[in-house]
Amino acid sequence: MTNIVADLIHGYRDLMDNKSDPRVNDWIMMSSPFPTMAICLSYAYFSKVIGPKLMENRKPFDLRRILIVYNLVQTLFSTWIFYEYLMSGWARGYSFRCQPVDYSTNPLALRMANTCWWYYFSKFTEFFDTLFFILRKKNQHVSTLHVIHHGVMPFSVWMGMKFAPGGHSTFFALLNTFVHIIMYFYYMVAAMGPRYQKYIWWKKYLTTLQMVQFVLIMMHQFQLLFTDCDYPRSFMIWIGLHGFLFFGLFSDFYKMKYTIGKTNARSSSNNRRMTTTKTTATANGTSNNNNNGGGACMPILEDYHHNHTTKSKQNGISTYATIYNKEYNSCYSNGTNNGYVANNNTEKKLA
Repeated sequence: MTNIVADLIHGYRDLMDNKSDPRVNDWIMMSSPFPTMAICLSYAYFSKVIGPKLMENRKPFDLRRILIVYNLVQTLFSTWIFYEYLMSGWARGYSFRCQPVDYSTNPLALRMANTCWWYYFSKFTEFFDTLFFILRKKNQHVSTLHVIHHGVMPFSVWMGMKFAPGGHSTFFALLNTFVHIIMYFYYMVAAMGPRYQKYIWWKKYLTTLQMVQFVLIMMHQFQLLFTDCDYPRSFMIWIGLHGFLFFGLFSDFYKMKYTIGKTNARSSSNNRRMTTTKTTATANGTSNNNNNGGGACMPILEDYHHNHTTKSKQNGISTYATIYNKEYNSCYSNGTNNGYVANNNTEKKLA
């Protein structure tokens, strides 16, 4: 037993000291994985236990203004990271076919490593998405899978930052930050209330953009299976599988919200119109934008969405789609995740 522990410790030290990128060893949070792990575990415990307990006997907070500012900051932050990825490699000669990591100390290589660190840092700022859910007492959106996704992403990015801060797989981060620019801008406008929501008619295409992102990530990563490239194969496979998984989930979400959900909504609308014209007239004269804030994954027309989702579950949706709707009808910003959006009467967002 003692030998096993000693071997594990020796292997860990060899990994950290000899196989990692020495340029980043002294950077904040980079010398050891344990601070990142501790923050991620604390986030998970707060999200599922402490946060809901603290808000149990309190009224939900009105965070509209905070959400507007938060999403504006996230939009600008994502824009800057996207620009830095371009200027440190992808607009400066990076190859889309095969791009090894430049471990040298030349300014461009260090700029890329620095950009990767800020992308790693951005995974922590996305924790606020969950905090805003809890403060608004929308705990149904803080699903286990939502917490796992947000909790795991910082550590996953830490691994890339520690061992391969640059090169082929930063294409994933480049795409992700581009999507985040559009996504957080959408949430900012949504948080501004019904008066401005007419300007975000393109919300449906945000989900499409997410799916295109994952297809491009898969194609870009898995091409290394058929060519020799001096890039860590493990990172290529890990990121490619992320793209495969989330493409499947987003596809199901899209079908449910824009195909099945739209059909059911049209059917329900026709039934109500046939049943009582008085009720329809009253509804048409009343604002349906009973918005509690929007933005930062905050749903629009949540009461309608909840009822509509319940009806959809009773109209023959497959078991997988039902489970998906229940667990993934929360928000991810990441990375991997982050961009669920549907129509004005549905939930939005996801890595």
